Amino acid sequence: MLEVRVERGRPGGLDPTRASTHSPRRLLHLLLLLVAFCGALSTPARAAGGAGMPVVHASAAHRGSPLSGRAMWIWELPKSDGGSLSSIIAAAHRFGLSTLIVKSADGTDLWSQFNQPLVSALHANGIRVCAWQYVYGNHPVTEAYNGAAAVHDGADCLIIDAESEYEGKYVSAQVYIQRLRALIGYGYPLVLAGFPYIDYHPAFPYSVFLGPGGAQYNAPQMYWRDIGTTTDAVFGHTYAYNLIYQRPIYPLGQVYGRPPAHQVVRFRQLARVYGAGGLSWWDWQEASASNWYALSRPAGALHGYVPYEQMADIGPNAQGDLVVWAQEHLVSAGYPVQISGDFGYHTLLDVQAFQTAHGLSADGIIGPATWNALLRYRIARVRWSVSHPRDTATVTSAAIVRNPGAAGATLLVERVPESAKLPARRNEIAGAGGRGRP
Repeated sequence: MLEVRVERGRPGGLDPTRASTHSPRRLLHLLLLLVAFCGALSTPARAAGGAGMPVVHASAAHRGSPLSGRAMWIWELPKSDGGSLSSIIAAAHRFGLSTLIVKSADGTDLWSQFNQPLVSALHANGIRVCAWQYVYGNHPVTEAYNGAAAVHDGADCLIIDAESEYEGKYVSAQVYIQRLRALIGYGYPLVLAGFPYIDYHPAFPYSVFLGPGGAQYNAPQMYWRDIGTTTDAVFGHTYAYNLIYQRPIYPLGQVYGRPPAHQVVRFRQLARVYGAGGLSWWDWQEASASNWYALSRPAGALHGYVPYEQMADIGPNAQGDLVVWAQEHLVSAGYPVQISGDFGYHTLLDVQAFQTAHGLSADGIIGPATWNALLRYRIARVRWSVSHPRDTATVTSAAIVRNPGAAGATLLVERVPESAKLPARRNEIAGAGGRGRP
């Protein structure tokens, strides 16, 4: 088998910090940016194949879910089996890994460790490879082009690692998603790997990242040891809130911090009970020998275990992106509530009216039954703005009431929700690392 060793700083090595400005990949990236600044930046996002925007890659959209099976994340390639690609491939086969998830960019910096030769070598050995980029939201257009560069290199999916830096940044999230989709197409598989406890992060724009045109898959970082809870509790809490966004959930577990082997096995068993089509682990360079064994040995079944799969309640005085999500669906259902992220008096009245119209108990609480009815409506399309209130020329309350559901095809211009100013309750996965340079 071909031996490829990666050493930091050596010519030809895969330096995991920054691509050479003379590399073909970097030149492609610069060319794409030049196209953008020559006029594409002012062009509205178009569907794949539309005029004015290059779609760099779309074939992975036809391969099914790239996260099905067992996957491992790679942060720094030189610290993962010493950067020996042949060793990594052998270990992937030995431990039953079907996908490797390799860091490709950090903010505006491309990481040259993710490239076409790496992708080709893994594909030749029957291993899928996804790219992941850590995003900050300060330069969303550049981050979108960095994501497109990894897709161009042949990634089977692109994973967006957005965390505390993106809290409150609804406009940046929308700019990033729209530009990225214009570059890679609307069928290409995107995955959000964010905070697992949505209720801890009222300002995080989940409704953008997991909304229309956003990520088709959700891989919450369910690091139970970092959070300070049990494997069972992290599943119950995560699913209760993440199910509301209606994206398939692919749990991301931890093998950093040396969790006991029995907890790793339990996480695998729970993922099966919850119906996850696959799961992944953070991360290669920190996994101990016992963790490698625990994530690959037969795990057995949890007979009679009943998973907690009820969507969480929200009600009066609630604030955050879950309220934004509910309000966007209320608008589409014909109730022209302001999309503020604040469950106030007018939202309460609209929820009660919706419940009455659908034969539900009009208690004003959006619980599992009300969520199920509400989420049947196509979500309203919103363009977030930092300065403009709702553009009443685009949609009127009367028009929505006369034609319930019409807002799903109508663009609303809304000021960034008030809930975007709220602080996080806690960064529950603060110990995981992954951002910046080591």
